[in-house]
Amino acid sequence: MSVNALYTDLSGYYDLMCVDIDYQAQSNAIHRLHQIFGNEGKRHLDLACGTGPHVRHFLDAGYTSSGLDINQPMLDIAAQRCPEAHFSLQDMSSFEVDEPLDLITCFLYSIHYSDGLEKLGACIASAHRALNEGGVLCFNGVDKQCINNDLFVKHTAKQADAAFTFRSGWHYSGQGARQSLRLSIEKTEAGATQVWNDEHPMVAVSFSELIALLEPTFEVHVFEHDYQTITPWDNVSGNAIFVCVKREGLA
Repeated sequence: MSVNALYTDLSGYYDLMCVDIDYQAQSNAIHRLHQIFGNEGKRHLDLACGTGPHVRHFLDAGYTSSGLDINQPMLDIAAQRCPEAHFSLQDMSSFEVDEPLDLITCFLYSIHYSDGLEKLGACIASAHRALNEGGVLCFNGVDKQCINNDLFVKHTAKQADAAFTFRSGWHYSGQGARQSLRLSIEKTEAGATQVWNDEHPMVAVSFSELIALLEPTFEVHVFEHDYQTITPWDNVSGNAIFVCVKREGLA
């Protein structure tokens, strides 16, 4: 089963799967960074927006916010959550917008859904084209050289009479530009258990490679992966927040 099929089948459970995520803290942190580095504009797009929780927070903060994703059932839920926002079914590596933007976000390591360095470069180029002068691209990433294949995240949740267990973790072979996100979802109801397992290919990139991709067209600022404080990256940790300001004079 492909990851898109898995997410389509379980789109109604996606918010339950992500119940431990502090969407408000993440959105507030990027809003603060945009205030520091941005152009004071309020036109926002969230890449790989899923069911739209980040879009909801940006709307509430006064942005004209929109989202895109490759999964229509997710977008249907997002439209219910954020009826005043515009959502589009697009691939983030080749997206287009009707009007220039001031802020583009990509949360939950979703920038890695660009499968391969070529698509990652295309995603960065699409974001650059879509931004106004001085616009900002913000996302979080993981350095392939710091991935521990033995680590995974696990949590449990209940919905009605069903119990869920969710697991996810990175896996990297140690070479090349491909890593994978391994997912496992168990649903137990009335004594019966359903299990979904999937492994989705994602781009593997070191932070030095990523910065090299960004710097020709963006001024790059890297911060520790902490949504409570704004702390410069220590050049050691393998998770970071990237704040990329469109360079002046580049179309």
